[in-house]
Amino acid sequence: MILPSIDLMDGRVVQLVGGESLALEAGDPQPIAERFALAGEIAVVDLDAALGRGSNAELVATLVSRFPCRVGGGIRDLATARRWLDLGATRIVIGTAAEPGLLRALPRERVIVALDARHGEVVDHGWTRGTGRGIAQRMTELRPHCGGFLVTFVEREGRLQGTAPLDELRALRALAGDRSLTIAGGVTGADEVAALDRIGCDAQVGMALYTGQLELADALAAPLTSDRQDGLWPTLCVDERGVLLGLAWSDRASLRAAVAERRGIYHSRTRGLWRKGESSGATQELLRVDLDCDRDALRFVVRQHGAGFCHRGTWTCFGAAQGLRALERTLAARLTAAPDDASYVQRLAREDGLLAAKLREEARELAEAVGEDAIVHEAADLVFFVAVALARQGLSFDDVERALDTRALRITRRGGDRKEDGRGE
Repeated sequence: MILPSIDLMDGRVVQLVGGESLALEAGDPQPIAERFALAGEIAVVDLDAALGRGSNAELVATLVSRFPCRVGGGIRDLATARRWLDLGATRIVIGTAAEPGLLRALPRERVIVALDARHGEVVDHGWTRGTGRGIAQRMTELRPHCGGFLVTFVEREGRLQGTAPLDELRALRALAGDRSLTIAGGVTGADEVAALDRIGCDAQVGMALYTGQLELADALAAPLTSDRQDGLWPTLCVDERGVLLGLAWSDRASLRAAVAERRGIYHSRTRGLWRKGESSGATQELLRVDLDCDRDALRFVVRQHGAGFCHRGTWTCFGAAQGLRALERTLAARLTAAPDDASYVQRLAREDGLLAAKLREEARELAEAVGEDAIVHEAADLVFFVAVALARQGLSFDDVERALDTRALRITRRGGDRKEDGRGE
């Protein structure tokens, strides 16, 4: 799979050749991260911190709060490592400081060891100092203490001349065992991404994406296969909550258009390129493209607008929305309808203090409820008013779920004791 890379220096996205000379400056990382996030996880590297001449920590923290990021560059102590994990980094990448003592103090599955090598010798301190040790030696030493490795071939980095020979990479893949292995340095074309994927490696790519030598859509499609005569890929379309909306089909042209426009765009066997919602208004924002384990199917994660995915006007091709999604849609319709004194939802939105009072009342009743039926009943009441509070601000439970997912990544836990005024945390 492709792992797009964002290297930061002085608050800007840059690409270096061989870790030394500046080859290009790509500017603001935010729009770049929005585009790269279609592929899933992004590698964010603070080059200033890695080189010991500054920090882009505030900018990195902003990226981590919005996108799934593995963070590297200048992580040399336990406090810094824990801080990034607590802020929501999916994984951290440790190079210079990667020693068993530090690694054992961290959750193994969320630590990637960076092995940067110049002509076979591992280098550290921002690729400026030789260590006298080889990649294989370091992998063997550190494999029990990490969840994966990032091997960068520094002499190839940024040169667009291809990555290391496949036989060499196969040997590293075998040494990594059941740990993940990401390869960086020189990856240039979709064929290399596909070859790396076939041997169980991810490709971390920067320069080829920034120069346009490798299109993100082509990198995503590289590992895909199809046993159909027409070469189409079945594409499962799901909303942000993972609910299946329906089945569509993709080909290389539709995937390129979907990634370029960040919209739900598919291949129609009768119409050709099909931009979902172009006539109905039920458009889709494309949030992420996933490949299945067999590399013969896609999943589009979308933000669905309008009536829904189905041409019959329902949220899914299997029927109407249910549960929280149905509640959110009902509340949104009532809040945007013409003012109606009979609408309790509009009263909650307009009347000062009413919603706050109901939230306190229902939370108290839930806290005091006894028995399964009573607890479920009071929980449903409270959830209704929480949904109104969110909808009034243009928010949804999708936003709440993202916040919960981020909190789940914290490794530093709070005690959770009551606050002094008894309100709790």
